[in-house]
Amino acid sequence: MLRFLTRRLVTILVTMLAVSLLVFIATELIPGDVARVVLGREASQASVDALRHQLRLDEPLAPRYLHWLGGFVTGDWGRSYTLGVDVRPLVVERLLNSATLALLSFVLLVPVALTLGLAAGLREGRLTDRILSVTGLSLAAVPEFVTGVVLLVIFSVRLHWLPSSAQAPPGAGPLTRIQHLLLPALCLVLLCTGYVARHVRASTVAVLASPFIRAMRVRGLSETRLVRGHVLRNSLVPATGALAVQLQFLLAGLVTVELLFGYQGIGDLLLSSATSKDVPALQASAIVLGAVGMGIYVIADLVYALLDPRVRVGRARA
Repeated sequence: MLRFLTRRLVTILVTMLAVSLLVFIATELIPGDVARVVLGREASQASVDALRHQLRLDEPLAPRYLHWLGGFVTGDWGRSYTLGVDVRPLVVERLLNSATLALLSFVLLVPVALTLGLAAGLREGRLTDRILSVTGLSLAAVPEFVTGVVLLVIFSVRLHWLPSSAQAPPGAGPLTRIQHLLLPALCLVLLCTGYVARHVRASTVAVLASPFIRAMRVRGLSETRLVRGHVLRNSLVPATGALAVQLQFLLAGLVTVELLFGYQGIGDLLLSSATSKDVPALQASAIVLGAVGMGIYVIADLVYALLDPRVRVGRARA
């Protein structure tokens, strides 16, 4: 396990180095003069040239990348061009906001997807299985902005049950914050439930068809004990990978959902930085999202190993 974690750590470092290079090059390809954007059209050329020198924009690409990477590693993420604040606390604040929304979505997603997947798998080929499978695939095929608009119209405009904005007012309590986050969280849950439930269903069907389960049934073990003691645990192992993939979809969906529901998260910061050519905030947001994505896969591998002893044995021998 230690060797596996070491290899994973090395892989993460190499991948993040490649991601940082791609992000830096991509931001360099943004059309327009960053110095001119910051100072405005009325600024003199001398002022623009001075700012370009201050931002090291007049230097070659390689030295600028190394200087930027060194500053990023040491905690100097620069200052936002549009907001005029340090980027690091800004990104951390927005990341915590997004993590709160993602955590609430995940807490809702896991029991719903597992329950629906188990229900469909235990009733393979029946009407319940067909209804749940078609419903899950249909919801997964709908873009999140369409789902979000429908939820807003139903629960906020028509029924007035939930607020339309995900951003709670300053000083709001935990219950009020959760109430504001329910609609965007539900939007993300509907996007991901079908995929996870389908994996749980497939693994449940495979477990039920295994010789071990048939032997337990011959011995007279009740269906309730069979499901709780054997089927549920063995069905969770393949679902772990599906949940990790869906966490990636949650990260990708945050941009659209945060924009739709007016939530100040890392996705909203990424989009606003790109539209305003706020390069330091854009670079930091992209790097942090990449690091979070890599971390999710490492955590998924660890959970997978804890759920399946065969994985631990295989990795210990590797």
